[in-house]
Amino acid sequence: MTEKEGAEKHHVKDDKKHDSDSKISPGDIVLAEFDAWIHDTGELFDTTSETVARENKIYNEKMVYGAQPLMVGKSRLFPGLDEHMLTADIGKEYEITIPPENAAGPRDAKLVELHPVREFLKQEIEPQVGLEVTVRNRTGTITAVTAGRVRVDFNNRLAGRTLRYKYKITEKPTKPKEVVELVLKMSYGTAEGFDIEHHGKDYKLKLPDACKYDQKWILSKYRVVTDLRDALDAGTVAFIEEYTKPEKKEEPKAEEKKEAPTVEPKAKEKKAAPKDDAKGEEKAPEELTEADRTE
Repeated sequence: MTEKEGAEKHHVKDDKKHDSDSKISPGDIVLAEFDAWIHDTGELFDTTSETVARENKIYNEKMVYGAQPLMVGKSRLFPGLDEHMLTADIGKEYEITIPPENAAGPRDAKLVELHPVREFLKQEIEPQVGLEVTVRNRTGTITAVTAGRVRVDFNNRLAGRTLRYKYKITEKPTKPKEVVELVLKMSYGTAEGFDIEHHGKDYKLKLPDACKYDQKWILSKYRVVTDLRDALDAGTVAFIEEYTKPEKKEEPKAEEKKEAPTVEPKAKEKKAAPKDDAKGEEKAPEELTEADRTE
């Protein structure tokens, strides 16, 4: 094989790899920017742009704006959007219109129900049109309030509506660790604090302390397993919880008691020798009387 033939063969291999990286397949997780409207009213109901959200008064302070991770081709999106993204080129912007049957589906009249006002007052809810409520573990929207009755629509609010999407796939990560992080963001909301290891198709995720007692994680971890199998054909997925015994803090040593200074007893003062009262001088021993000796 000549040097030129080798270079051409290498070029063909690179082109095939590039085509594989840029082609969207079922189970791929991509990062996408999009705006979505109800077609007939022009109402914006979803966006990845903070600016657009603020302009249309649907800004959500809990939302992290920017390109969002989406799993394509696994029925996680509206069917019409799902199918179109499988044919999309990375970096190219598209605008599509999706009929109800390929979006949130048709409306079901049986899902519109009347409930007594007292049912809401017991929950300290003042019924108002447009208010989203939960009744018997189902979420719906109040569409009418009459004397003693409240009409609640349990249909998806987009049911029966034609939708319009403008979207662009900005990236298709391929490194397993990056894909796992995106799965965690999709299913749990964050990948922060997770320690990720993988050997072949086996994955180990060491959990951060924050999610050990989090009810949301308990519900999310099963979706994480399903997503890892769909996106990475994962075999074994292990979640590791570590509970480290806190180190016992050494108590500071008690200060040694200081011994009270020893007070030396004062020496007994020597009794001054008796003085001669007349002269004021001390008497010599031989001059002392018996009275002087007993003083």
